[in-house]
Amino acid sequence: MSSTPEQETAYGVHFEAREAAPPAPRAGLNGHPVADGRRRAVWPGSPEPLGARFRTDAGGVAGTNFALWAGGAEAVEVCLFDDDGSGGQRETRCFLGELTHEIWHGFLPGVRPGQRYGFRVHGRWDPWTGARWNPAKLLLDPCARAVDGDFRLPPEVYGHVRDWPQQHVADTVRDERDSAPYVPKGVVVADDDDWSDDHRPGTAWADTVIYELHVRGFTMRHPGVPERLRGTYAGLAHPAAVEHLTRLGVTAVELLPVHQFAHEDHLLRRGLRNYWGYNSIGYFAPHAGYAATGTRGQQVGEFKRMVRALHAAGIEVILDVVYNHTAEGGELGPTLSLRGIDNRRYYRLADDPRRYTDYTGCGNTLHVVQPNVLRLITDSLRYWVTEMGVDGFRFDLAAALARSMHDVDMLSPFLAVIAQDPVLRRVKLIAEPWDVGSGGYQVGAFPPLWTEWNDRYRDAVRDFWRGALPDVRDLGYRLSGSSDLYAWGGRRPYASVNFVTAHDGFTLRDLVSYGRKHNEANGEGNRDGTDDNRSWNCGAEGPTDDPAVLRLRRRQIRNLLTTLLLSTGVPMLVAGDEMGRTQGGNNNAYCQDGEVSWVDWSLLEDPGWRAVAALATRLLALRRAHPVLRSRAFFSGRPQSVDGLRDLAWFTARGTEMTEADWYAPAATLGMYLSGGDIPQRGPDGRPVTDDSFLVVLHAGDRPVDLTLPGPPWAAAYELLVDTSLEEQTAAPGTRHEAGASIPLPERSVAVWKVLPGREVKEGPTAGGRGRKTE
Repeated sequence: MSSTPEQETAYGVHFEAREAAPPAPRAGLNGHPVADGRRRAVWPGSPEPLGARFRTDAGGVAGTNFALWAGGAEAVEVCLFDDDGSGGQRETRCFLGELTHEIWHGFLPGVRPGQRYGFRVHGRWDPWTGARWNPAKLLLDPCARAVDGDFRLPPEVYGHVRDWPQQHVADTVRDERDSAPYVPKGVVVADDDDWSDDHRPGTAWADTVIYELHVRGFTMRHPGVPERLRGTYAGLAHPAAVEHLTRLGVTAVELLPVHQFAHEDHLLRRGLRNYWGYNSIGYFAPHAGYAATGTRGQQVGEFKRMVRALHAAGIEVILDVVYNHTAEGGELGPTLSLRGIDNRRYYRLADDPRRYTDYTGCGNTLHVVQPNVLRLITDSLRYWVTEMGVDGFRFDLAAALARSMHDVDMLSPFLAVIAQDPVLRRVKLIAEPWDVGSGGYQVGAFPPLWTEWNDRYRDAVRDFWRGALPDVRDLGYRLSGSSDLYAWGGRRPYASVNFVTAHDGFTLRDLVSYGRKHNEANGEGNRDGTDDNRSWNCGAEGPTDDPAVLRLRRRQIRNLLTTLLLSTGVPMLVAGDEMGRTQGGNNNAYCQDGEVSWVDWSLLEDPGWRAVAALATRLLALRRAHPVLRSRAFFSGRPQSVDGLRDLAWFTARGTEMTEADWYAPAATLGMYLSGGDIPQRGPDGRPVTDDSFLVVLHAGDRPVDLTLPGPPWAAAYELLVDTSLEEQTAAPGTRHEAGASIPLPERSVAVWKVLPGREVKEGPTAGGRGRKTE
């Protein structure tokens, strides 16, 4: 498609095409110059791949191919931006004259990596039918692999007249002002990376321990990270940051969103920012705000070097991704990218096409049933795996992606495409298995290949330790892998990502320090954030000098950590929980980019919090050393050999096996026996896997209980490994107890024993109660 005088007049912009004569600069929309007078040839190029790709053609000509899917558009311009020498930007517009299968494309010789660009898309303005094309708005390439500049939200950035007097129809009045000076630009990036020196850890799901962290928040206060690198990908790659992860013993970091995101208008008006990043606008671009080396494409290389550094330390990289909605919000939101490219096909529109179907609570929902929207998502996922080196993804509000036309459908196009994709089906896939729409709660329903955030684990464990669980039936399922949710379709215990805390909600320390949320700093009158925290403040709300309360809070943290890290499934820790990080009771710190959210590394100077971190390290080492603590198969509750014990058994405080009545009765104590001689799995060579056996007893009562240790054939004796009633665990190991002995179990504590089968025991000191020591 070539330019004509009639089109120039109609659009009010300057065309540059291969056959056009060099034009003189002329005014464009709102008086902004749109061309610098240079001739810019536009060759046909290719519709594949989408986005901007630098290449050298067969004739040796270097340039960049631009391709944009915009099937309903009437014309598409690629706009190049260069510094004008006086602090401003010079824009050159070039019409893409080729349209192939709804993809507008063209090759621009001489356009090299580092070039900033955007698109203007022409078409009808008819919000009543969902059409919202507006060429006055510069649009970010959905496939841009780097973004330069910040999103600001003045009125010029909105496709409609934001301050129209009649707000109920404001979205129907087109704003003709140019948005280019106020929005960031895409950046052409070179494909010149070699991953031959990278070695992916390839950690099995059953061996995985996830550490959820924020790139910025994890490093901003780290004393070992140079100040210039704090808050960046390079900072996370620094040896001081990596060393903490390896010492702790986690196997994967789950990064809060690192796709390019924008800040919401209501936050900017209050002087706040979107800290978590669940407001994506660029699915191929690492967020430029986390780059130390530059934003003209350098952020891409910096991210890759971070991945390499973590891989070299044996740590996988999982991205928290937000494909369910974008930063453009509802009909009163800004026009930044997809809305201006093809609003009707990128988003799910309501019965009234002016409005959006909102399954996310964020104003819009991507229309994943549309083939080219599905392609955008899957191309993005493959890009992060194959070209950026990541090892998996956690999908925010995954149920919204699994909807077909309306209902959540486990045979939906999105799940079907993932299941057959030769790249994506081999990486770690984690679903947040719910959204805010009708029928959106889908815990336990996702198909094989997928693991899930298990909020039923979170709720049961929180309720048990605060004394609010009516009986221990649910707790038994959660501790042993949640077979009631996942023992179908060939799924395994590691389908359950077990967590007690996450970025969304209280930190572990706040969970035992606050009975209610304290979100006043968010500026929403403490109305935001959930009221269902299942927390207990241990007798005082927030900070206190009461030593008894402080001791109890640390004990409860030790109880929660021990429960989490010894449960069957995949444990997930939140950065800083192992050292007592607090958000001052804020359970929705999404807009707190400061000390409220950043990890406070000075906590490790406190001996008490240092001991908590040491316990987490100890527990992860125990888990790593013993396959019975990270089972690859569900327990059967039956002997696995003729002369064996049951692989899993449950005991009361009396030392008797749980009966049906015991499961339904109120109880504060539960014993879990894991038989290492009867693990329901085999090694790579087909031989049975054997291990030590363990007895884990959880006691949430507010008074000590006399505990009878199960006698033969379960054990001859028991060696105490962990006792959460102790501040320092160095006093626990070495204590032995004879099978059948009755010992006092302190209030609100977990005791972990290794089973000693058939050993001769000799009298010796104990940690309380009758006990024996081996020689």
